[in-house]
Amino acid sequence: MPDTPFALFDLEGPATAVAVDERPRHPCHSRVVADSSDRVAWLRARSRGITATDAAKLASFASVRSAAWEKRNGSSFGGSRYTDHGKEREPVIAEWARRTHDIEPSSLLFHAESERRHLATPDGLRVTPTGALELCEIKTTSRAWRGIPRGYLRQVWWQQYVLGAERTLVVWEQHDDFIPIREEPEYRWVDRDDDQIAILVRLADELIAELGGRRT
Repeated sequence: MPDTPFALFDLEGPATAVAVDERPRHPCHSRVVADSSDRVAWLRARSRGITATDAAKLASFASVRSAAWEKRNGSSFGGSRYTDHGKEREPVIAEWARRTHDIEPSSLLFHAESERRHLATPDGLRVTPTGALELCEIKTTSRAWRGIPRGYLRQVWWQQYVLGAERTLVVWEQHDDFIPIREEPEYRWVDRDDDQIAILVRLADELIAELGGRRT
């Protein structure tokens, strides 16, 4: 198998088989590509498609070229105290979401139903008794939010599109010098927005074209 950017374009077989907990099922569970518990395989799979992290940067057609450059060359950002803090706090916040909203943590990478190059790894998910899919996205921040930052909203809408979710619980924890300022995180539900999703899908296809992949 060629190990080049977007080698996933050439894969026609079924998605990689990854064990999934025996909980209520949703069609997205048949579209698992990798599990971030195997970080090497997860990063490799992510490099071959458009992820929610990529989609967060797609604010306009002008942003496609810079996103393509970063996709080809990789980011120079190697992490910081802030990203380390976020990784440390994510399991704690995920447990809060499980306890208060019955959303189970997830480490699975999924592909979209109609496009295997469109990928997402939500922080949590649950299938409701009616069969609807709900997601969770977790953030930490050193600043107060008046609203959810636009880049994070694009990330949320992309995940909803890839998995077929109806809404997402965005949970954020503010900290002061890496100490949480509240006993519990803040949260807000974000409903699916098909108009915004259509814009993102169009920009993602432009990014695929810029990277030399064939559109479907």
